[in-house]
Amino acid sequence: MQFRSTNSDASLVSFRDVVLHCLPPDGGLYVPDRAMDIRQLFLYMNEETSFSELVAAVAPSLLEGGLNPLSASRVAESAFNFEPELIRLDDDYSLLNLCKGPTGHYKDFGIAFLAAVLEELHKDSPPAGSPALVLAAALADTGVSMTHAFSGRKGISAVLIYPAEPLTAIVPNGDFASGNIIPIQVQGTFDDCQRLVNEAINDRAFAARYNITSANTINPGRLLPQAFYYLYAFIKIKKHISGGLAFSVPCGNFGNFISGLYAWKFGMPVNGFIAAMNSNNVLGDFIKGGTFTPRPLIKTNSPALDVSIPLNFSRLESFYREAPAVMRNIVHPASIDDELTLQTMERVWKKYHLHIDSHTAVAFAAAEQTAAGLDWKGNVHTVVLATGHYAREAELIRKVTGETVAEMQSLQQKIEPAAVISPNLDAFEGIIARHFQ
Repeated sequence: MQFRSTNSDASLVSFRDVVLHCLPPDGGLYVPDRAMDIRQLFLYMNEETSFSELVAAVAPSLLEGGLNPLSASRVAESAFNFEPELIRLDDDYSLLNLCKGPTGHYKDFGIAFLAAVLEELHKDSPPAGSPALVLAAALADTGVSMTHAFSGRKGISAVLIYPAEPLTAIVPNGDFASGNIIPIQVQGTFDDCQRLVNEAINDRAFAARYNITSANTINPGRLLPQAFYYLYAFIKIKKHISGGLAFSVPCGNFGNFISGLYAWKFGMPVNGFIAAMNSNNVLGDFIKGGTFTPRPLIKTNSPALDVSIPLNFSRLESFYREAPAVMRNIVHPASIDDELTLQTMERVWKKYHLHIDSHTAVAFAAAEQTAAGLDWKGNVHTVVLATGHYAREAELIRKVTGETVAEMQSLQQKIEPAAVISPNLDAFEGIIARHFQ
């Protein structure tokens, strides 16, 4: 598989290059240049297949030229001592629990794979001995996953750049100062952090000097491996359903959703994807055939979905350019307000005796709403993605269900920044230069 920019078909680059450099020079995002049919690799798999076995089997074909079978096996073993859990609720719904990783969030999967891939690629990456420098705009979820996945990785240093608010992280060795993770706080917003990461990567001479790439979803090395857990859900559920299959995905920046579409492009049989959005309904009009117009942000009870300009919009737009009729037939948008989100958290607890977080509740309510509108009951089985551990919202769970659950804070510690900078590129690059002379 090779990759092209969403802005141009002019040149193709390898998986290795997009992982190590991650942004095309024309301002677009990298996407696969063609759909690879790998059904012959996963259709024979069954419920006994582990997640790491699936990854080791399919990654060499998808990432040809980047990973061979031996290196793919090493990456899978290094990245994943955890795996998704498919919970079959009833004839109509299952829950794909993506919270079994070390930090209780779906981002563990993509970031762990990227960290292992970078370590593998660095073994023979020129210049010899020069470490890769990974930048990531981080809020709580990304920061926690990043520190766990990258701490102690050979040949890699990571810079977390985060806005002027507290950041907590899991620090396996208990010591940031002597480790390979550098936290930098920006006197600005998360948008400023994302902008600075992009600007540093697009400063090509600077990026080349420090071997800079990113751990955000702009990097296909983080985005593509999320397709693996869709394939995993399929092999776990396929013999238990007689009708169609759909996935309901909580959508903010649409990275997780794009990963599901990649799994479909790779040959996974599926009847539909539900783009589950909160009251911001960021791409609802676009998916229905209208234009995308950013709107003022609405703060909700599902904050990870509070997005006004999705980072992966150009990737979704490229799918619609290729086959608009097919996309509008397979993608179903749904907008869920706070009241229905909380009602769904309570209803799932009472009906299935399962706690779910607010983002998963948005996806579950969207699945129910879509199934009713399309008359899917008994005909289409919907897998709802559980993207965050409910214990992250212990207080909200208590208010909604009356149940007390243990918080996850004991796993984390507040981190102190190595530097506090103004939101401009000179300040950011200056800190990087001082740390990595």
